[in-house]
Order: sequence, then structure tokens, then C-alpha cells
Amino acid sequence: MSIDLIVSQFSRDLFKDKKILVTGGAGFLGSWLCEALIMLGANVTCLDNLSTGRIENIIHLKSYENFTFIKADVSDYHPRGFDFIVHGASLPSPDDYMSRPVDTMLPNSIGLLNCLEAARGGSSVLYMSTSEVYGDAEVIPTPENYWGRVNPIGLRSCYDESKRFGEALCMAYHRQYGVDVRIVRIFNTYGPRLDPESRYARVIPRFIMQALKNEPLTIHGDGMQTRSFTYVTDTVNALIRMLANDNVKGEVVNIGSQNEISIIDLAKMILRLTSSSSKIIFTEARPDDPRRRCPDISKAKRLLGWEPKISLEDGLKYTIEWFKRRLNG
Repeated sequence: MSIDLIVSQFSRDLFKDKKILVTGGAGFLGSWLCEALIMLGANVTCLDNLSTGRIENIIHLKSYENFTFIKADVSDYHPRGFDFIVHGASLPSPDDYMSRPVDTMLPNSIGLLNCLEAARGGSSVLYMSTSEVYGDAEVIPTPENYWGRVNPIGLRSCYDESKRFGEALCMAYHRQYGVDVRIVRIFNTYGPRLDPESRYARVIPRFIMQALKNEPLTIHGDGMQTRSFTYVTDTVNALIRMLANDNVKGEVVNIGSQNEISIIDLAKMILRLTSSSSKIIFTEARPDDPRRRCPDISKAKRLLGWEPKISLEDGLKYTIEWFKRRLNG
């Protein structure tokens, strides 16, 4: 699915003459957002240290006059002169952040602090938080007013707690200094540009690559844990609505699909869609892995007029085709 699916729903001059910084902009989700903002008239600066982001995600954007790439770490960068700062720099893969816990915590603490300090000069900050702040939630579907059930010293805490700290820091700057902050809690997003070659690939790219190569699909635990997957164009649509809507200052909004699916059923769907002969094998469960994950998105519907449009099956078909093209060179 092309970027047109996103931008066709907005005025092409929605962000005309606006200067927007996207940290983590060479990553999967950040690159999609950069591209959409360019098409909507913004002057976009993409900041990325390329620790997990990829130049190939943004190489096609370098020909646009309203696009600038800066290779730098957000923890060492001090933004100036932006109308909007979208802070998305992060290590989002569980295996990745559990192996690099310090690297995981710095973008959501020092990096975010740099962004918020800059925003005291008049910028708006959109903080890309995560459903992981809910931990192993006891309330499903989970609303924004649920406080979370997180192990603060567990192997996943570097990600979970740094995102929770990031949210608290945003709200502190909002309350003490009047900074315009907007927080989205993003549930599992997937689609083209997910890195299929990463040692720490997330579940959908890992399953797809294993299926296309007829290798066993590896499931951590019993496979009965659930997640809610949102196709990337739907997530980016929500992010644009958060930027464009002044009624969400100081708000926290869930962005995700309410269609909950078990990991074993996800594996079976991918096997069917790829016509793969792969088998499913089970490995040791990850520590503190949440059993269920599904958002209550009534707030997003009310404030943004948003809900996902792309079904999981259709989104997987688009994603599988992209992975096939990569495999075929």
C-alpha cells in the first residue's frame, strides 16, 4: 500500500511551511511518517543515529527539497526552531532492548529531555509511547486511564519504564511550563520497511521470513498470548491527526487495533497466506511477556475520528508481497 493511502485523507498543504523534526525518522514507523509529512507540505528534518534505522528507508526522500537528514543521537542533539517535534527514537524490539538496556533508556530520558527543553520555545511535542506501559494488563480492552502492571526491575523494564518515565516527563513539562505535549500509546504496528534481516526481528517479519524460506516458525511460550496488530498506514494516519488537532494538547491516546489475535493463530494465518510448508515450533517463553494486549480506542474515535481501516489479513498480504520482493532482489 502506497503513501497515497495516508495523504489522500488530508489537505496537501496541511503542514505547509511548518518545520517538523522526527527523531528516529529512518526507522520503520518514522520513515513512513517523514514521507507522509513531506507530501503534506512540511519541511521535515529526520534525525537518526542509524543504530536500528536504515538509510534505505529514507533514501527515496533525499531528492525532496523539504527533507533533511541528520545522522546524530537524540541524546546529544538539541533541537531549535521547529514547530513540531515528533519523538520516536527508540529500540522497539524486545530482544534488542533486553540486550541493550542502557541504550534503550537514554532516548526516552535524556533524548526526550532535550526535545522538551527545546519545546519551551514554542514547539509542540508528539511523544510516541507504547502499549508496553500497561505491562501485563488486567483490564482488556485497556483504556488510557489504566495505570499499568509493570515489573520495574525486570528484563523488559528498560523499555517499559523508560516509556513510562517519558510520559511522566512530558506531563511535567506540560504542567510546569505549559509545553504543548501530545502522547500516543502505540500498539503493535507492522508493514513494509520492517527490517527482515535484523537479528532481533519482531514477530511479524520473523514469521514471514521463516515462512517464505520454509523454515520453522518459532513461537516463544505456548502461543496463546495475544497481540493487536495495526497496519502502518493506519498508525501514521493517527499520528498526523494528533499533530493537526489542537484539542489533544496534554492528552494520552491509544493507537491500535481492537482485533486481538493469539500468536499461534497469527503464525497459522501467515503460513496460509504464504502457502508455506514450515512447521511451528515452541521455544522458552520470554520473561514478563504480557499474556494479552488489546486497546480500548474509544478516545481515539472521539478526539481524532480515527479507527483502523486495514484488516489484519489484507495488511499481511501487502507486507508479505513486500518481503517477497526483497527476497527476490
